[in-house]
Amino acid sequence: MNTADFSLRHIGPREADQKQMLQTIGVDSMEQLIHETIPDGIRLQSDLDLDEPMSEQEYLLHIYNLSKKNRVFKTYIGLGYHPTIMPAVIQRNILENPGWYTAYTPYQAEIAQGRLEALLNFQTMVTDLTGMEIANASLLDESTAAAEAMSLLFAVRERDQKKAGINKFFVSEHILPQTLSLLQTRATPIGIELVIGKEEDFDFSEDFFAAILQYPGKHGQVTDIKTFIEKANASQIKVAVAADIMSLIKLEAPGKFGADVVVGTTQRFGIPMGYGGPHAAYFATKEAYKRDIPGRIIGVTKDANGNRALRMALQTREQHIKRDKATSNICTAQVLLAVMAGMYTVYHGPKGLEFIANNIHNKAATLSNVLKKLGFEQTNKSFFDTLHIKADAKAIKTEAELKKTNFYYPSDSEVVISINEPTTLGELNKIIAIFAKIAAKDTIELTHISEENSIDNVLRRQSTFLQEPVFNSHHSETELMRYIKYLERKDLALNHSMISLGSCTMKLNAASEMLPLSWFKWGKIHPFVPIEQAKGYQTVLKELEDQLTEITGFAGTSLQPNSGAQGEFAGLMVIRAYHESRGDHHRNICIIPSSAHGTNPASAVMAGMKVIVTKSTNQGNIDVDDLREKAELHKDNLSALMVTYPSTHGVYEASIKDITKIIHDNGGQVYMDGANMNAQVGLTNPGNIGADVCHLNLHKTFAIPHGGGGPGVGPICVAKQLVPFLPGNPLIKTGGDQAITAISAAPFGSSLACLISYGYIKMLGASGLKRSTEVAILNANYIKKRLKGAYETLYSGELGRAAHEMIIDCRPFKTNGIEVVDIAKRLMDYGFHAPTVSFPVAGTMMIEPTESESKQEMDRFCDAMISIRHEINSVSKDDDNNILKNAPHTMNMITDDEWNLPYTRQQAAFPLDYVRDNKFWPSVRRVDDAYGDRNLICTCAPIEAYMEA
Repeated sequence: MNTADFSLRHIGPREADQKQMLQTIGVDSMEQLIHETIPDGIRLQSDLDLDEPMSEQEYLLHIYNLSKKNRVFKTYIGLGYHPTIMPAVIQRNILENPGWYTAYTPYQAEIAQGRLEALLNFQTMVTDLTGMEIANASLLDESTAAAEAMSLLFAVRERDQKKAGINKFFVSEHILPQTLSLLQTRATPIGIELVIGKEEDFDFSEDFFAAILQYPGKHGQVTDIKTFIEKANASQIKVAVAADIMSLIKLEAPGKFGADVVVGTTQRFGIPMGYGGPHAAYFATKEAYKRDIPGRIIGVTKDANGNRALRMALQTREQHIKRDKATSNICTAQVLLAVMAGMYTVYHGPKGLEFIANNIHNKAATLSNVLKKLGFEQTNKSFFDTLHIKADAKAIKTEAELKKTNFYYPSDSEVVISINEPTTLGELNKIIAIFAKIAAKDTIELTHISEENSIDNVLRRQSTFLQEPVFNSHHSETELMRYIKYLERKDLALNHSMISLGSCTMKLNAASEMLPLSWFKWGKIHPFVPIEQAKGYQTVLKELEDQLTEITGFAGTSLQPNSGAQGEFAGLMVIRAYHESRGDHHRNICIIPSSAHGTNPASAVMAGMKVIVTKSTNQGNIDVDDLREKAELHKDNLSALMVTYPSTHGVYEASIKDITKIIHDNGGQVYMDGANMNAQVGLTNPGNIGADVCHLNLHKTFAIPHGGGGPGVGPICVAKQLVPFLPGNPLIKTGGDQAITAISAAPFGSSLACLISYGYIKMLGASGLKRSTEVAILNANYIKKRLKGAYETLYSGELGRAAHEMIIDCRPFKTNGIEVVDIAKRLMDYGFHAPTVSFPVAGTMMIEPTESESKQEMDRFCDAMISIRHEINSVSKDDDNNILKNAPHTMNMITDDEWNLPYTRQQAAFPLDYVRDNKFWPSVRRVDDAYGDRNLICTCAPIEAYMEA
């Protein structure tokens, strides 16, 4: 074995195993299998033009040398991004721990109680600090959270406002520039008119439905939001506040003043800047709006024994169910980063956070006083951490950069300095020396930090926060390490067993791809530093764009969208801009097959399009005749088709080129959902099948870990005619020459996470990428064959083959009283996470093993599924006290003194021999979703609850 060949480490089945699997399937070679699976008409005729693959050692040296091209200055730019101190206990035990970063979204609550508790901590932290009633479990970044706040407030307008068509939204001029850009992106398609102005000049006219304030403002001034909100409330105008979460330890919570929504980022809570992300945004609001909240909410419920259990609440908002009626796109979370930020709060507790916030504020106030002594005007009268100074910005910038220091320069006469947690006394003296030199005065040497108060009394925090026991119990490293491990043991992740979720591609996240994320020369770069300070990042990001452009067969790529959902929205907005550039403003019809991902119609509606659904055939393919009829009917207004390839049903549709031609012939563009790109790389591509734009889920096909439900990255790749419209950024030049406004806050989205996909492609190369796709198809067809006779595969290609995933039909088991959810819960007893349940067809399971799983692991999974099939045969509809209905079985059940069930403990907990060697115990019994939705609790219990107990 060539130990330097990374593909042999990434791909699960050994060569001898592959031969056995091909034999089981009934083909002579891999080439025969691929020929029988993928239509010849869309196969690539040549190999991808990529660099030769690197070994892991070569790659790590390569990425280390690139990191040295990043120049790490002391950075005080602010604008929503700050240097932080990540506690080592969190770095080692969460960020670098596959038990946390390889887990999936917690749809199967019984085997995700650890992550759910960590997210409940996060929600509690957010509600406490913002003073709001309810919070979600994170969003993508502050700017997208602000845009979601605008959309929510538009949706919950008063009845008379809707009737009168009130659509004006006031935006304070103090808003962060990247947030303003994103508000512009999201407002136009849904008919919101933005009005930007000074808070003090706002007349609270009845023409406005809502407003948004920045607290503190982009230049650091803390304005009187209390008076503004009071006046707005009196005028039936709702208010959103974008708040710096660290400042809320010193500033009164906006909820106490009557704010309707509070949003922001939790990056300051120990998360590296990473040239823009990933970071967890927060979103908090009033309980009255709970059914309009974007994203996910973690709620408290009970299990089958009546014990406390956690799960995602109000899941009827999920876009797979509501589709084009969804309030927003749920795939917009940053779970891993939310867990880390929440754990930072657990570690420090309220007193530790007060110490950190006071220290930041005192350093800023001390610096302000010294700069005033040097003759500089500091215009912020009330501030937390940021100074706004009148000065010769060009002269300051020149001197500062000589001293490897970054400030923010809004104009030639303004310098903004944001002090942060790691800032030391010596660094303050360095700042003072820079200004003293420009003022041609002797510097003033600080010897200590003064205790100061530069916040108006009316805005100073009076309310308590974080009184819950979890935030007051784990302040030593030993205690936090054990708490993290305690939660980790409740979660089933990829480091335990295969997670065969169809469409979600839970593949290996190789350690060599992950290691550089902890290196400071990648983590400590602010997204708005001058480009020449980020040459390492620029090299990686440009090459990754080129790699993805080559892989997709397109002409250009934008890495800015920081989730697959954002990629969908970005792709549609680029198509919209293209049509408008040609004068076709009326093109607003988006055709979507009934089999499409539920995210598709949600994204189309967000882009201001009207959704037309086309039928599927009995074989699960797009009904081409119905598509043609609808395309021709709407040809004058046709904007786009959204199509997934291979289809969501796990089939390579032979008619795909006919489908794309129909759309083009009728004036539309073709958007290809890249969720199933793992079945295309190196064998075919979106450009080859006739698409015009696709998004890619880097957290699926290109090995970024799911992190328990985020981070994700969703770049878009586009054909030549769409390149000019790729998204821009107000502070750093990105995108095309007719760029649409921003899709995410940072110029290049979640740049730190992009290192993973860059490494994945560099180490696999063209040959490894192609082989990975082939083995993904091999593995799916092997499982299909092994399950034949026990489960019916719902859809197959023309020659009977599956793509990289397959759908098994569980609906016939209703005659035994068994639902697909019972099989999902029973799989937990066998040590497996369930495949995708009831999507895209109710009552089915969609299975995708990925190329990373070994034959041995797939055999264990198939053995489990076949064993469950035998169990189904042994139960009847008349008796629901059976082994499937009672699943999963917890350790408490198995070790209880009483056992009155009609099967043995061994059958319940150790149904097959392999389970004994590596038993995973669900920590709760089956959760009661309905109870949790009727009794919605989304925060930790207050201290009083423990005192009463």
